[in-house]
Amino acid sequence: MTTLAQTMMTAARSADSGLAGPGELDRYPFAESPAVERVGAPVWETPDPELGRVGRRAAGSRGRGLHGQLVQQLGQMIVSGDLGADRPLVPEEIGQRFEVSRTVVRESLRVLEAKGLVSARPNVGTRVRPVSDWNLLDPDIIEWRAFGPQRDDQRRELSELRWTIEPLAARLAAGHGREDVQQRLGDMVEIMGHAMAQGDALTFARADAEFHTLLIQVAGNRMLEHLSGIVSAALQVSGGPIAGCDRPTEASLTHHARIVDALAEGDGAGAEVAMRQLLTTHPEVERVVPAPREH
Repeated sequence: MTTLAQTMMTAARSADSGLAGPGELDRYPFAESPAVERVGAPVWETPDPELGRVGRRAAGSRGRGLHGQLVQQLGQMIVSGDLGADRPLVPEEIGQRFEVSRTVVRESLRVLEAKGLVSARPNVGTRVRPVSDWNLLDPDIIEWRAFGPQRDDQRRELSELRWTIEPLAARLAAGHGREDVQQRLGDMVEIMGHAMAQGDALTFARADAEFHTLLIQVAGNRMLEHLSGIVSAALQVSGGPIAGCDRPTEASLTHHARIVDALAEGDGAGAEVAMRQLLTTHPEVERVVPAPREH
């Protein structure tokens, strides 16, 4: 095993990861179905009483401090439907419910407004916006949807988007021939192999995410590179057999290795085919995307 592989596997086991690990798919207290639309002021009660004290839930928050935690809590409640479209959000009520200052509430609402989840207008206040206004490519919203009532739709949509983006990225990446990148991709495949042998799903997931992100970044297309964060988010919220790389398997490892070999040979068509095969390893995907065609 290379030094890189040993370092990455050790770090993955010891670090507090933001990736969804085994048994964490339901770590957010969402109902199985969208909440029924209610009339009137928001109902802040949730199945988890600890949601009321954002300071106690630091571990699961992407942001830091009370501000980042409140963004997570409100974002999850909006995406889950607990706070329905056009629902007024009163800063004073939010501050009392979550026991935070008005400054923290204002900062959090600004972040949610930038994501398209809420809008603030004079004489109207802050209100929840409809789904059509959300920035659905925002990594936070991807995560919140993937662990909420829309989880099945979100994972299907992410699978379809990846199937559109990544084969093209693989084809384009083959034309760049950077040895350092090819070496790094090969290292990730080696790490995935060792992780799979040891039953280390966390390390496998981390190496897999780096593999796909790096591949898109070296495709030489800045617009595709901008979408690398979406692919990374998609891999982090994978919770079922949506794509071949969602779970450590021999087939997944083989397809990753074939992509690396095709890149080394400058075979863009071969890299594209291997990527399509990787993303359609599971039978369930065949209902979503057509089977890959050999060129």
